[in-house]
Amino acid sequence: MLDQPIARIENLRVEFQTKDGPVLGVEDVSFSVNPGETVCIVGESGSGKSVSSLSLMRLVEFGGGEIAGGRLLFDRKDGGEIDLVKTDQSLMRTIRGNEIGMIFQEPMTALNPVFTVGRQLTEGLRLHRGLSKQQARARALELLRQVRIPEPERRLQQYPHELSGGMRQRVVIAMALACEPRLLIADEPTTALDVTIQAEILALMDRLKRETGTAVMFITHDMAVVAQMADRVVVMFRGNKVEEGTVEEIFETPQHDYTKALLAAVPKLGEMRGKAAPEPMRLLGVETHDTGPILGSDEPLLKVRNLTTRFAVKAGFFRRTVANVHAVEDVSFTLNKGRTLSLVGESGCGKSTAGRSILRLVEPQAGHVELGGVDVMALDTDGLRRARADMQMVFQDPFASLNPQMQLLDQVAEPLRNYGRTNRRELHDRVAALFDRVELPRSFMRRYPHELSGGQRQRVAIARALALNPKLIVADEAVSALDVSVQAQVLNLMMELQAELGLSYVFISHDMAVVERVSHDVGVMYLGRIVELGPRQAVFEDPQHPYTQALMKAVPIADPRRRKSERDLNFKPIPSPIHPVGYTPAPSEYNEVSPGHFVLTTDSGY
Repeated sequence: MLDQPIARIENLRVEFQTKDGPVLGVEDVSFSVNPGETVCIVGESGSGKSVSSLSLMRLVEFGGGEIAGGRLLFDRKDGGEIDLVKTDQSLMRTIRGNEIGMIFQEPMTALNPVFTVGRQLTEGLRLHRGLSKQQARARALELLRQVRIPEPERRLQQYPHELSGGMRQRVVIAMALACEPRLLIADEPTTALDVTIQAEILALMDRLKRETGTAVMFITHDMAVVAQMADRVVVMFRGNKVEEGTVEEIFETPQHDYTKALLAAVPKLGEMRGKAAPEPMRLLGVETHDTGPILGSDEPLLKVRNLTTRFAVKAGFFRRTVANVHAVEDVSFTLNKGRTLSLVGESGCGKSTAGRSILRLVEPQAGHVELGGVDVMALDTDGLRRARADMQMVFQDPFASLNPQMQLLDQVAEPLRNYGRTNRRELHDRVAALFDRVELPRSFMRRYPHELSGGQRQRVAIARALALNPKLIVADEAVSALDVSVQAQVLNLMMELQAELGLSYVFISHDMAVVERVSHDVGVMYLGRIVELGPRQAVFEDPQHPYTQALMKAVPIADPRRRKSERDLNFKPIPSPIHPVGYTPAPSEYNEVSPGHFVLTTDSGY
């Protein structure tokens, strides 16, 4: 019977006990997953999507939750249907891994750091399938080849920390598939990955589903991933299912107001075609100031010439330098006042190091950085401290960049105190004005970081960066960890502040759709070099370098009728940026293909 669902969730209710009494994680949710079908569960942080999947694995109890009502019906391999709510934990151990596989969001915490990849891959096979050591090893190699990991024999001997994020996530997928489960639950499996690796993993999961007939329950907040993967979509909001339908129905005729708002907040690649300047997004139900296109000026603010940053690799008893990581190699660009230059590329391409080198948070080996006529590289400690008032940074993770023990009022006032503003009344008024500017209630000034959501914390980080009226803000993946609608609001805020205050941004990101929305100019980085640089319109609408073209091809588009095929996604593995001590790379040489649009002619290895 093919029409018999593999899993049915009926009227699920999950409660968490807290000091203030029970809190509802999921209120009343019902949906089913059929064989060979991908059901995507979408919604924002706290909507209950992960709680639903952890309930199905009966892991929610280990996180302080309790299934307070409903049924979880699962169709087992031997044909019998059981209610997982009533199943004891010893039978659940057999079902977990063997019949229901799970891919967790964070591969570093899903893998055990003290065991080799081989040991972790073979453990489930020997436990559930009773395979011998040799048989389990052979199956593990087969799985690693299936998830396209190069040199699988070598990988089996390695530990998780020796693999990149994308590789680790593939190992987690291989572990989840090891026993050929009937149901695969993927909880945000590509959130932390680069666009190229994400595209490969989505194509891989789709292919494996078609080949094995596995049912897939895919949890995500990325609507472009939903358009690429889903057969059916379940939209969740505050612990309830608000809408369910086929992927075409949800994208083309959404019924619920929340689904409409969610889709309106998704930046879609190609939306800015034909527009020379960035402009804020129009969001449903959110007041936006009509700033119009943000033109910026022709006056240069930041000039970067031949910036080079390397990190030493030390080895041996005397910790001698045996090699160098060429993180940033001969990078040059100019950023004008009131404009945004985005640096894009995959993890490890050097974009964050470039941003930190400009502010001298990392000391470059060579190069020239000039901010508003001041030579930043020539400054001594005192001079650099004074110059820092003009250049600020917004980091990726606001929770890590805010002090958990200080009230937000003091954190935003701290830069002002450091630069000699000590009058309490004046400080309070300035911080209140900054909170108004980033659209946070003044009552939040007395709160601590843990009492805010991710998007609210990022607004506090932006308020703190604005405290000294800087000319330049370096935003390092400042919105990548935020939900779609919160991300759209923070991006709009940044653009409105730019129009109002004439701010310049160096915007570092791997999200091409976001970059298209906010940028005036774009620099594409690969292995420490800028391989293509120019006006956003030229780079996005007429990419010239093969790496830029591959990057554009990999971006999933939030339209189910424009899915990527696996053929589109053939990427070259990135070579190592580590070179021996005496290695001298060739200088970067560019060809100007149209006014202001430069393409690297030096061999970059792509």
